[in-house]
Amino acid sequence: MKRLSVLGSTGSIGRATLDIVRRYPERFSVKGLAAGSNDELMTQQIEEFRPDVVALMDEDSAQRLKIRFRELEVLSGKEGLVRVATLEEVDFVLSAISGASGLVPTYEAVRAGKTIGLANKETLVMAGDLINREARAPIIPVDSEHSALFQCLQGHRAEDVRKLILTASGGPFRGMKKEQLKNVTGEDALRHPTWQMGRKITIDSATLMNKGLEVIEAHHLFGFKPEQIDVVIHHQSIVHSMVEFIDGSLIAQLSLPDMRGPIAYALSYPERLPEVLDRCSLSELGTLSFEEPDMETFSCLRLCYRALRMGGTAPTVVNAADEKAVEGFLEGFIGFNEIPVIIDEILSLHQPKEVQSIEDVLEADRWAREKFDELMEERV
Repeated sequence: MKRLSVLGSTGSIGRATLDIVRRYPERFSVKGLAAGSNDELMTQQIEEFRPDVVALMDEDSAQRLKIRFRELEVLSGKEGLVRVATLEEVDFVLSAISGASGLVPTYEAVRAGKTIGLANKETLVMAGDLINREARAPIIPVDSEHSALFQCLQGHRAEDVRKLILTASGGPFRGMKKEQLKNVTGEDALRHPTWQMGRKITIDSATLMNKGLEVIEAHHLFGFKPEQIDVVIHHQSIVHSMVEFIDGSLIAQLSLPDMRGPIAYALSYPERLPEVLDRCSLSELGTLSFEEPDMETFSCLRLCYRALRMGGTAPTVVNAADEKAVEGFLEGFIGFNEIPVIIDEILSLHQPKEVQSIEDVLEADRWAREKFDELMEERV
């Protein structure tokens, strides 16, 4: 039986992970749960899965859990998340805390020698070289695109690969130009046509920043150069990614859009669990289409390629600037088209530094957030 800690258990990926555990109780047991502040849902998860340790980032929410579960070890803050991530009895840590806040717990789990199911792309975007240096156990991707690449690469030599091809749905604004996007609202951007995701990742899908971050993540996961990683728009979200080989052939991974597929594959690798997804009928699907991304309108994708080529702390800065810009957009402080403009300005002001330690990453993250706040103050 595989023993799990789930970081981000109350989010969409965490809930889907626990659904797999629920369906295969003879294969998996939950030892630790960690999340942000949703103590009501965490209460239900504790009652069903009976973990040994739980943690909530929010102190008040954790205190309410302590009152409800007096015999359970309930922790709070970053230290609590790290404790859940590094439990000695845990074999596998599912990292699904959204954004930069998932970095340190995942980093400590890697240092503790845990096998990681990685849904928190920011871990590798911000600290990919450092994570790869520290890893002593497998890091198995959970993002649908990276899981697809991971599956397509099985049994193949790296030297036989010409390109990794990440697919993108294009989000709710596919085909639109900058002029049409001037007045879109957060509500508009949150209407993703295919996937049900958290607010931040949904906005990132609309700007194509999410795909740019995935390019950086793919570089660190699989070791290919930026020019070997392409993006195509595939709005049906059936082909999750492809690998092009030097002989001109392509291998693709297809399935209906359901995150339980890549989660189950990560949990059971190298085996596959039966009946996880509804079957994908090609005859019913009909035509599948692909098109080039518009990197002029959706320039966040281009900025991520630039940051990856700059190296060092540049990807950390892009990620932090994007997190702040998305917050500003959702709160109505900046417009949709301003998101890449502000990120570009912050990246241009940054002098990348080689990442030697986690402190280097955290300092670059702090610098970018402070620079964003400075730029916003200048606008007032």
